[in-house]
Amino acid sequence: MVDVNTLPACPVETTLTLISDKWKVLIIRDLLDGTRRFSELRRSIGHISQKVLTSNLRQMENDGLVHREVYAEVPPRVEYSLTETGQSLKPVIDAMWNWGEAYKAKLTAD
Repeated sequence: MVDVNTLPACPVETTLTLISDKWKVLIIRDLLDGTRRFSELRRSIGHISQKVLTSNLRQMENDGLVHREVYAEVPPRVEYSLTETGQSLKPVIDAMWNWGEAYKAKLTAD
């Protein structure tokens, strides 16, 4: 878990510290639709290596954004979902989506 004393004083910088990596934003985007298995996330995100996805998921779990559920089955099944804190980033992701759409529309209109 993140130590509050190590976070930047600026709230914007704090947010960027947690989601500044492009992969993290895409992971959040995909998990907003619900629980996913590792292979589903990897497929939906696209050009991300297994190592990078694993690293980002672990960091997001440590930051309290993602919940990892391991099922004692053969073969083992692992599912990822957003925590309540992770879900609270939905307005941020929605704002990024809307801005991106408006930007593309502006470029098309010019």
